[in-house]
Amino acid sequence: MGGPSDTVRLLQRLRAGDEQASRDLLSLLYEELHGIAERLMASERRDHTLQPTALVHDAWVRLVGGSSQFEDRRHFLRTAARAMRRVLVDHARGKRADKRGGGRRPLELDEGLALFDVADLTIDLIALDEALEALGRNDAELLRVVELRYFAGLTFEETGEVLGLSPQQVHRAWGFARAWLRTEMDG
Repeated sequence: MGGPSDTVRLLQRLRAGDEQASRDLLSLLYEELHGIAERLMASERRDHTLQPTALVHDAWVRLVGGSSQFEDRRHFLRTAARAMRRVLVDHARGKRADKRGGGRRPLELDEGLALFDVADLTIDLIALDEALEALGRNDAELLRVVELRYFAGLTFEETGEVLGLSPQQVHRAWGFARAWLRTEMDG
């Protein structure tokens, strides 16, 4: 097993309530999901307590434990990117609540994935999440581009494939979303 048609068959079995399909799907997609988690965790601070394997498993529980009905591999990847984002934000919120005074601790972002062009910029993940929520209310497609590029670490080509857009359209959307988020977070 390994192709898109295998993924679709497993998603159909999962939708029908087949518990073995969940295990088979995790086995089929684990390497890809773990790679996404490793890229995300590489952009976190060094003393982050969440590990890539835990991020995959927490996101997986949200994916298959929720009421989501996945149409195909693309839909699953979009939802996986969103689930990983939610896990990281929830983790950051929990850490913030544990800190004295509820102070926010900024997270360093990997330069290759950074939404901004400043190499040593740190971003408060909770503030970023709030800005992303606002972006999603204004333009859901831009939010999906950011989730796939930033949180899933997909290339312009891969993001275009998942969303049914050309790489040029993704590049324009990415540039606009970055500028919008920069303005939202600065304002």
